Amino acid sequence: MDINVEKWKSKGEFFKFKEFDIFYLQEGSGEDLLIIHGYPYNSFEWKDSIAELSKTFRVTTFDLLGMGFSSKPKKHRYSYEEYCEIVNELLEKLAIKQVHIFAHDLGVSVAQELIARQEESKNSFKINSTAFMNGSLFIDVYKPRLIQKILSKSPTFIGKTLSNIMTKNMVNKSVKSVFGKDTQPSNDFLDKQWEILNYNDGKKIAYLIGRLVFEKYNYLNRWVTAMQKTTIPMCYIYGPADPNSGTHMAERYKVLVSKPRIYPLREAIGHWPLLEDRENMLLKFYTFINDVKNNYR
Repeated sequence: MDINVEKWKSKGEFFKFKEFDIFYLQEGSGEDLLIIHGYPYNSFEWKDSIAELSKTFRVTTFDLLGMGFSSKPKKHRYSYEEYCEIVNELLEKLAIKQVHIFAHDLGVSVAQELIARQEESKNSFKINSTAFMNGSLFIDVYKPRLIQKILSKSPTFIGKTLSNIMTKNMVNKSVKSVFGKDTQPSNDFLDKQWEILNYNDGKKIAYLIGRLVFEKYNYLNRWVTAMQKTTIPMCYIYGPADPNSGTHMAERYKVLVSKPRIYPLREAIGHWPLLEDRENMLLKFYTFINDVKNNYR
């Protein structure tokens, strides 16, 4: 295992959720901040951002079931409800009663379901604010990549077969297509993530996680209603060059959310601001947090 990947893994811990092991990590001190990563990667991609955020917050992050260093069951129905149960159990274990959330990609949808659960008084904690970043908040305007469609909208046996034969080059090509043309990921980063993706045969279940993308149609009304009703301060930070969930997603956010807080990054930034433009991403996030503190306390 790469030395930096091993170092990240050794800094974290595992807790038991049902029969599964969930990897989590906590750093820093201050108000609690929960980081929820996206697909197909894991919390490791937030490593450098967490190093900065932990100077101000007590940051908690974890690997979603089926990804990163968490268990990767092959015969399992992955769901947003279960991901929210994992979040609740983790925060209960850590005695966290109030938390800010910073979510990217698939993590955005987990955060939306957590907001809906808060409206129903189903969480064990209070969400103080939520920063969404480059994710399919509104699946009806989301533009999935070809590999997502092939893996996730095809019959199960096809998705399973494709996951088994999927190569490093195929994954890298798909990932790089949503980065800005001048802010492409390094080969070193892609190598590390390929290694983590294959940890405990994770590549073989890529299609199972991928199917969650299109299940969002079943939650669209629930999540939009919750976002319109909630008093939780929210914002959308985004790289405009993201073909999946960039400017067009921000425009829908403006239409559907009352008093929307929108924080665009430079036009050339794509789907992964935490890797493409970390400094400005963090600046936008702190601008939002300061607004929350000044106007909602």
